[in-house]
Amino acid sequence: MRDDRILICYDGSDEARNAITTAASLLKTRRAIVLEIESPMRVAGSFAALSSDVLGNAFGDLDADDALRRSRAGAELAQEAGFMAQARAGLAAPTWEGIVDTANEVDASVIVIGSRGLAGARERLEGNISHEVAEHAGRPVLIVPLQWAGGDRRREQSRTGSCRPRLAPANR
Repeated sequence: MRDDRILICYDGSDEARNAITTAASLLKTRRAIVLEIESPMRVAGSFAALSSDVLGNAFGDLDADDALRRSRAGAELAQEAGFMAQARAGLAAPTWEGIVDTANEVDASVIVIGSRGLAGARERLEGNISHEVAEHAGRPVLIVPLQWAGGDRRREQSRTGSCRPRLAPANR
């Protein structure tokens, strides 16, 4: 792969940390943007938005600050893994749309995202950001399941029977 920028999605989870180490082992040293997109309407924020515009904006600022703090932590992990990384954060609903918009803005050559491995009713209820990103990105997406274990290629079986990372094809 060329020395283009990659976009690494980071939310502080084990899956996101694993995606960084896996990307480092597969994509080698590259320039990376570590992104955290926070939903602007979490439970406290939605309550505040219903009660007062001013208070709702304050919760939005807190969400943005939390997102930036997490993306900085992810950028540090990415730097330790060998990336030349910078942190970036934003607010978007739905989350996948903020990721895709940022990838378009920075012209990322690939989006890296961890997967929680949700399936069935739980996936429908909670959503599946990695699948939505892959469906809408229009560019390669590396979806890394936690079972991949940071590139050491441990082959634990997941519910789907596969624990290899997969590159989702770009939409045509």
